[in-house]
Amino acid sequence: MDSPLHSSHGVHYLLECSGCMPELLESAPLLEKTMEQAARSAGATVVKTVIHGFNPIGLSGVVIIAESHIAIHCWPEQAYAAIDIFTCGDAKIAERIYQNILTAFEPHSHSCQKLERRPPAVTT
Repeated sequence: MDSPLHSSHGVHYLLECSGCMPELLESAPLLEKTMEQAARSAGATVVKTVIHGFNPIGLSGVVIIAESHIAIHCWPEQAYAAIDIFTCGDAKIAERIYQNILTAFEPHSHSCQKLERRPPAVTT
């Protein structure tokens, strides 16, 4: 049974972005700020953000939001970012995060798959 505040039903966007702004894929502080802003302006509640830089290049991170999470893996040398946006409850929040990320990252091209998430039906 779903709690009134946190439904187990959700939406999961799998976003592939090519030709992104290089600064966002190379600067951990800028990536953190951009991802958090995308979440907050969509109506999500940011809980914690972790961004990890790889040597010699590349960033990965996750923004934990009360509604679930946003995860990103960046390949600056390819101007490519793979981004997951998963929210429970209000699907409009995920849609707004998705749009905010496209605006911020300015990809030359992108693709997106949208998945509905929910517990499997119990059969007896």
